[in-house]
Amino acid sequence: MIPLRIGQADDKYPQTLNRFLENRAPKYIFALGNLDLLRQETIALFCSVKCPGNLILKTYDLARQLRDAGTAVISGFHSPMEKECLSLLLRGEQPIIWCLAKRLTPTRIPKEYADALSKDRLLMLSPFGERTKRADEQTARIRNEFVAALADRVFVAHAASGGKTEKFCRKVIGWGKPLLTFKDLSNIALLNLGALPFSSLEGIGSEGA
Repeated sequence: MIPLRIGQADDKYPQTLNRFLENRAPKYIFALGNLDLLRQETIALFCSVKCPGNLILKTYDLARQLRDAGTAVISGFHSPMEKECLSLLLRGEQPIIWCLAKRLTPTRIPKEYADALSKDRLLMLSPFGERTKRADEQTARIRNEFVAALADRVFVAHAASGGKTEKFCRKVIGWGKPLLTFKDLSNIALLNLGALPFSSLEGIGSEGA
């Protein structure tokens, strides 16, 4: 399979990227899989590498709820917890949009990914061309903003006070996009920024969730 290159002038290019990223929106995005998934309402899933143990367990439970509810999930699936969530989600039937922090190369795709692609429930995206062969801190930051710009809602399991994830969350909240997190003392700084407290799927997108 050869990734599809989609330019800003293409009607398949998600205009939400221009809206939120403005002049930082990628000129091209590269896609492999079912582009119709971009039309579905999605929730972005983020979990930092450093995360309190109780929130890791809650994140795993959330991923299972999203899977069972058939909710479309978009993420970079890069941190260890995010990778665990991807593995769990692939065992369901809900749509998945996986955004890479490097070029999109379809060679040697694992069977579980190939199965999801063949069933039109997986879309792999990248805002990077052939020159970006490896992910690094800068490409990860660009990818995370790319994910958040595409999503309808953003869920962050934890953001350490004063850290890079908190800075990212400030940007998302500044966009006016709903950002959710667990109601926990570990996330008090994030909640004070304006993140919506999450407790159940029924409350996604509403204050007092």
